[in-house]
Amino acid sequence: MCAYLSAMADAAKVYHSLDACRAVEGYAAQCACSVLPVFDRRYPHDRRPHDAIAAARLFAGGAGRTKLLRDRAWSALRAAGEAADHGEPAASEAARAPVAAAGAAYLHPLATATQVKHILGSAAHAVRAIELSSPDTAEMHLAMLAGLAPPQVSGILRRYPEAPLKGGRVGELIREFDAALR
Repeated sequence: MCAYLSAMADAAKVYHSLDACRAVEGYAAQCACSVLPVFDRRYPHDRRPHDAIAAARLFAGGAGRTKLLRDRAWSALRAAGEAADHGEPAASEAARAPVAAAGAAYLHPLATATQVKHILGSAAHAVRAIELSSPDTAEMHLAMLAGLAPPQVSGILRRYPEAPLKGGRVGELIREFDAALR
């Protein structure tokens, strides 16, 4: 058995209420929304990241985990890829934040460090977008997003191991959020 599957089999189970998952999703959507202007400056007519956030907010507000979330996440991911292909890294990161927000609804009940990315990925991609577009305000943006986290997010984070030591700059930002919110 590969190491990944072995680690998954050995991981303890972490169960969350649906309300707690919705709180994480709402926080992730809020983080992603904070950088939509970065994407919109370059792609004002591309609604794909907006649509992913809208789907995330539907789940946060009580809707089910449906194909809509996945479809909108994939569309926003395509927008992020297109922005990267056109040499727009800030817009790409701004579109990745909604992708991560939509993915937050799919937090797994396995107590693995990689699940921290589902919880904090949207915040990390949002701050990375700010670092690339307006570096002087990145620390302030990180502090603002950390301050927006509801208590349920911290409670869920404490049930998982610390964020993994990988993932480049976005991984570093995930670890910064993780340390701030635990």
